Amino acid sequence: MAEILTPDLCVLGAGSAGLSIAAGASQMGAKTILVEKGKMGGDCLNYGCVPSKALLVAAKAAAFHRHSAELGVRYGEPQIDFGAVHHHVHRVIASIAPMDSVERFEGLGVSVLRGTARFTGPGEVEVDGTRIRARRFVVATGSMPLVPPIPGLSEVDPLTNESVFDLTKLPEHLIVIGGGPIGCELGQAFRLLGARVSIVEMASILPKDDPELVEILRRRLRADGIDLHEGAKVVGVARAESGIRVEIERDGTRQQISGSHLLLAVGRVPGVEGLGLESAGIEYDRRGIKTDARLRTTNKKVYAAGDIAGGLQFTHVAGYHAGIVIKNALFRWPAKLDTNAVPWVTYTAPELAQVGMAEAAAREAHGSVNILRWPFAENDRAQAERRVDGLVKAVVRPNGKILGVTILGAQAGELIQPWVLAMSQGLKIGAMAQMIAPYPTLGEASKRAAGSFYIPKLFGERTKWLVRFLARFG
Repeated sequence: MAEILTPDLCVLGAGSAGLSIAAGASQMGAKTILVEKGKMGGDCLNYGCVPSKALLVAAKAAAFHRHSAELGVRYGEPQIDFGAVHHHVHRVIASIAPMDSVERFEGLGVSVLRGTARFTGPGEVEVDGTRIRARRFVVATGSMPLVPPIPGLSEVDPLTNESVFDLTKLPEHLIVIGGGPIGCELGQAFRLLGARVSIVEMASILPKDDPELVEILRRRLRADGIDLHEGAKVVGVARAESGIRVEIERDGTRQQISGSHLLLAVGRVPGVEGLGLESAGIEYDRRGIKTDARLRTTNKKVYAAGDIAGGLQFTHVAGYHAGIVIKNALFRWPAKLDTNAVPWVTYTAPELAQVGMAEAAAREAHGSVNILRWPFAENDRAQAERRVDGLVKAVVRPNGKILGVTILGAQAGELIQPWVLAMSQGLKIGAMAQMIAPYPTLGEASKRAAGSFYIPKLFGERTKWLVRFLARFG
């Protein structure tokens, strides 16, 4: 007879969301089971955030080496040992892996089952013969790379984020299909490490970010030597003598791009395969499992968190989801999602960070808005470091309410954080303008952008009249 387990909480998936929920629930006294069929740590640790940022830091080191002559220090062309770069990437993964390991979570009191989970009914999951009847379930099985229906694609064994970090030899010419964050980050990284890179994008690169700042980044990518093919549809892929041939169509004209490797970066699909969601009465579509604002599925005893819940697919969002689920599932506290101040960052060089609305969306929603800008070229620290490509751009209502901010520049992912805090706490632009920023720092650019909100009034005729009037009294 199959073993029947009856925990308080059963979490399916040991990625960012699942690990956070399982650890929190167990430490709060809930009897918790965590189920994972693949690698502990999920996509972020093994195939996503961690390896990509480790690769990027190597690429940026090579770029700094090349441009150090601008600072009066000459090294010559850097020597890239890609095998050593591969070792560096996997050493970083290995250094973080113990934090996500079975042993650590069992030490926290979580029962970890390795196997494939499948719902057999509204309140039961089976894992390789073991039946689990929990008080609450959480589906946190993440997402996987989308493989588009391109003719010939299955014959060329394309790379995805799940395989590209296994390369031990630098590609001669990497063709990237997809110009979103993954495509731009990895494309630039391989280019800075010495590979030829072509990026093919059906629309425009980074379509979810502010076009004004994307244009600055576009110029930088081209200056790095990346061939950008925007507004181009991939109509076929085939093996070629040089490796891989990609045929694209743009404005009715077809052309071919030949390369050594092909990387798919066209999006992700939810990991719902084989979960038996229908048996549990859980509705889903191509975007993921349908949830309400409390992350409950159509089966109110089952929650969904992380990428599988659709919406913004970021590790920090998965962590946010974890808090929402724990409050609801363990404490019956009706916590709800609020994504108005969720930031995201594309870790190119320079970085591109965004929180809230970009200009076009803000104008459509609110009509009259103020656009505040401060270029990195007018920031003394950026000048000292010769990192002047960039701009802080804030969208603000006439009453000072901050609607959104986009930052392109060095350390943009760090610089966006005070803006996230301001928006999440309902602070107006005056709070940012009155902040005392240490000099010289890149963060001064944010203070200067915020302060520009007051310039028309501060230096206007009314102020000048008041100064002249008060001067009469000595």
